Amino acid sequence: MIRVACFVMLMMGLGIGTAPAAEPGSAERPLTMMFVPSGEAQVILKGGEEISRRLTAVTGLHFKSSIATSYAAVVEAMGAGKVDIGWLAPFAYVLAKERYGVELLFIVQRFGSPFYRGQIVTRADSGIRSLKDLAGKRFAFVDPASTSGHLYPKALLRAQGFSPQSHLGATVFAGSHNAVILSVLKGEVDAGATYDDARAELVKAFPGIFEKIRVIAHTREIPNDTVSVRKELSADIRQRIKEGLVHLAKTPEGSKVLKRTYAISGFMDFDGLYDPVREAGRLLDVDPSKLNP
Repeated sequence: MIRVACFVMLMMGLGIGTAPAAEPGSAERPLTMMFVPSGEAQVILKGGEEISRRLTAVTGLHFKSSIATSYAAVVEAMGAGKVDIGWLAPFAYVLAKERYGVELLFIVQRFGSPFYRGQIVTRADSGIRSLKDLAGKRFAFVDPASTSGHLYPKALLRAQGFSPQSHLGATVFAGSHNAVILSVLKGEVDAGATYDDARAELVKAFPGIFEKIRVIAHTREIPNDTVSVRKELSADIRQRIKEGLVHLAKTPEGSKVLKRTYAISGFMDFDGLYDPVREAGRLLDVDPSKLNP
């Protein structure tokens, strides 16, 4: 019995008699996709699951979708090898590339453009008409790693001569763009930062939101979100994912899913578009290590 046990242990140590590791993209080891919680969580999760199903049908690969608790959580999950594909906001992508060498697959397009802007909003009856009027006011950002909902609005304040730390009153991170708009609408904060124009996401539930919520400033243009992959993913799998996403965007039903999930109208390349985001991060001395998931 001792000899048999020793033989089995020797074979296991040599890798003989053990099941081979499942290939990424197989049914046993689906490719994991994680989405940032930029909007309504259930809408994004449902859209992500449908994107997974449609990509499986097109590529033959298997996918599993989830939504993160924060923007930084996606970055750290990719760095730990727990997420293969991240649908990353611009600054989250920059952090993920600098920390873990993630590779860009696509920049998403919205309304045919690879750029968008951030905005600062307040209630129409707040009496706030300019950035100067934000002095001492309660303010809601989206997430520490949100570009349009944190990084660029702070950079805008700084560029106009206002220190975000001393000019604003109490600040909070609401977690999503929708949550910022609702916080302003309910009077929980005096103003907030979102992408342009986050009000549209809530107009069905709040028909008068465009009249009740005023935009007082816009940021400069920001490169759109990305679809990125961890660097260890094989070139063959990356190419199949890219082809699958392009196919998805060109089909009527696939296009609807992308639009519902993240308002995506198409995909394009270019990592260099993110240099202004890196510059904004350096300008504000953002410490990536303090952006906890």
